[in-house]
Amino acid sequence: MAPHLIRIIGDPVLTQRATEVTNVDGAFAKLVQDMFGTMYEAPGVGLAAPQIGVQKRFFVFDYDDEPGVIINPVIVETRGEAEFSEGCLSIPGLHFDIVRPAEIHVKGYDLDGNELDLELDDFASRVFQHEIDHLEGILMEKHLTAEQLAEARSTLRELRALGVGQLPEPEVGVGRFRIL
Repeated sequence: MAPHLIRIIGDPVLTQRATEVTNVDGAFAKLVQDMFGTMYEAPGVGLAAPQIGVQKRFFVFDYDDEPGVIINPVIVETRGEAEFSEGCLSIPGLHFDIVRPAEIHVKGYDLDGNELDLELDDFASRVFQHEIDHLEGILMEKHLTAEQLAEARSTLRELRALGVGQLPEPEVGVGRFRIL
């Protein structure tokens, strides 16, 4: 069983900006390890702290068998534009073609306090942008077209009616994405 439950769309924690990480200690390192377990069991390639209810600016990732964590990440530059099919552990079962910058330059820190200075493109760029959105309180629905958003609402209504997943009942005024 995963160490943490993944928060699902409708949970207010997913729409709040996370605060900077100021203390990296043994408890923080344990939380990072637990997040890897949760991400792998989901399964996913990235998991941001707010997705497990922790309002701190960091996420874990593992693509191409290169696991890592980035603390207090900041996108300092973007280039180009690319469309890619994207899903989200907090919006289970849905994937949409989303346009984002094709390349990004990201700075942050690792668990040892070393500065990371990364130039990312392709899939890595997509993963980092998606997870950094979570740190800003933004779900992928912000990037959807009106048609995609209507499809997402319809699919989530159907899943909820079937009792699939851990989808919460919508609350009026909670979150930026309400099931209508």
